[in-house]
Amino acid sequence: MTLSAPQSFVDVVRERSGRLGERRVFTFLADGEEPAEHLTYSGLDLRARAVGAELQRRGAAGDRVLLLFPPGLDFVAAFLGCLYAGAVAVPAYPPSPGRGTGRLRGLLQDARPRLALTVSAALDRVERELAEAAEPPVVHAIDALPPEVAGDWRPPVVDPSTLAFLQYTSGSTSTPKGVRITHGNLLANERAIQRAFGQSEESVVVGWLPLYHDMGLIGNVLQPIWCGGSCVLMSPLAFLQKPSRWLAAVSRFRATTSGGPDFAYALCVRKVPPAERAGLDLSSWRVAFNGAEPVRAATLDAFAEAFAPSGFRRRAFYPCYGLAEATLFVSGGDPDVQPVVRTVQEAGPEGRPLVGCGRVWPGERLAIVEPESGRLAPAGHEGEVWVAGPSVADGYWNRPEETERTFGARLETGEGPFLRTGDLGLLDTAGELFVTGRLKDLIVVRGRNLYPHDLERTAEESHQALRPGGAAAFSAEMDGEERLVVLVEVERRQEAEAGEAAEAVRSVLAREHEVTPWEVVPIRAGSLPKTSSGKVRRSASREEYLAGGLTRVAPVAVHASAAAAGSRLEAVRGLAARLLRVDPQSLDPEADLPLDSLLALEMKNRLESDFGVQLPLSVLLDGVS
Repeated sequence: MTLSAPQSFVDVVRERSGRLGERRVFTFLADGEEPAEHLTYSGLDLRARAVGAELQRRGAAGDRVLLLFPPGLDFVAAFLGCLYAGAVAVPAYPPSPGRGTGRLRGLLQDARPRLALTVSAALDRVERELAEAAEPPVVHAIDALPPEVAGDWRPPVVDPSTLAFLQYTSGSTSTPKGVRITHGNLLANERAIQRAFGQSEESVVVGWLPLYHDMGLIGNVLQPIWCGGSCVLMSPLAFLQKPSRWLAAVSRFRATTSGGPDFAYALCVRKVPPAERAGLDLSSWRVAFNGAEPVRAATLDAFAEAFAPSGFRRRAFYPCYGLAEATLFVSGGDPDVQPVVRTVQEAGPEGRPLVGCGRVWPGERLAIVEPESGRLAPAGHEGEVWVAGPSVADGYWNRPEETERTFGARLETGEGPFLRTGDLGLLDTAGELFVTGRLKDLIVVRGRNLYPHDLERTAEESHQALRPGGAAAFSAEMDGEERLVVLVEVERRQEAEAGEAAEAVRSVLAREHEVTPWEVVPIRAGSLPKTSSGKVRRSASREEYLAGGLTRVAPVAVHASAAAAGSRLEAVRGLAARLLRVDPQSLDPEADLPLDSLLALEMKNRLESDFGVQLPLSVLLDGVS
């Protein structure tokens, strides 16, 4: 790396383009398997300059620009184009049929972007969705821009204090808020990630995380540019549809760095059969980052055992901790060092294994604080995690009170300001961070502190019909008293066992945690509220439970209901109606079903499990009656 003191991320991309030129930086696997798009460093700079010039022509410097893109490299060009224009990028999930638009509407109301960028194929749909906003932004398709527009670009007036983008939080505990990330925040965090991961120009990143999410954007897209390496991307749907695609890409492209939340590793253990594991070579994988709350020791053990014959080394696991308010990365250990796992009595009455998330790196400070008093907690004692340093963001967009409350915390000595993360944790004597839970998610029943992820893990493992990573435990006031409620997702092929599974959860929680749930609710697989990165949204789960909006599962076999329908046609129509949440009789058997990619995937899985047929996903996406 020859650029010693960049003032903005634009400086970084421009330097890489001039020095690395025609070296490939991005490859996109459209189906999760075969390369469909490529970008070199010079090609990336050309596309970013074209987008930047167009935004400059429209006077967008300093304005918020909404990014609504399907998975692919157009998003990367658009994001960097905003930075090249001196505009403020606002990444968001693109609207699609069957997907709730409440979050997008809230984002529009909060950020009030004047312009929005997308691609030609999604232009009509995006315009329809945005037309309902009070002040709808003007939408432009960047793939229609001719390359020669790049010649009109002029370097923007930006410095480390300039706002680069708004990272809307995943909303795992509250309403999503726009985190103000400056160029200085971005540069500091990319520098920290490079040091912690040991990245270089030889690094190869493979990623499937959503590009509008902080881990996907900052970790998988911008970090390879920062270190001068290369990156192979696929869509989240391609991974979820067939998890082996992720590992196959690591193997094929000789990835050195890849990862995701804890559930991704657990999913691979469940869904990648031994026959597929045999063809993998994971020996190049040096940093398998796992960023979750919490990182589970059992997941690390299961994945390491399952994929050791494929060349995976347990010491490649890299548990780490971060959050959007700190740009992304806060703490991590040293590559090629075994994860630290300890049984910590302070984290629960019976003690439990906790996975260490490393330490903070130079320039940052992390403190464990008693949240009420502001006093530093002694080593080994639990408290709230507070963070300070150049990676900590500038605050929330247009929320001065919340900014002061979250970003302006001070110790009882007056030292500060610190970012209050809302996470609970402890530091051992060596400075290793152990994240124990969420401050607001803590469940207090009859004076006892219960940690939801402990209860959720125990519940998920109590019965074979329950889906790993598909439980939510929270408290709700019933009859004037706080009561424990547990939601559990039931595998689709085993919905007939829902009642039995609920009783198993009730029994195991009483036995292992000495707590009796007020209610255990079996729900449809895939219906548990989660963030874009797969974290359980416990507050949203509580709200849906209290509002009666959950898709509950009754202990009735799918095959029995299909047989009762009298014919396969009626069974398929009933299945489609349930997915689309409409009356079966309203569906014309000869009309096309309005299935988006996620509903089509769900339809495909249900048809295959119910009727024993194999259908390519393209059949359902291309218009099917």
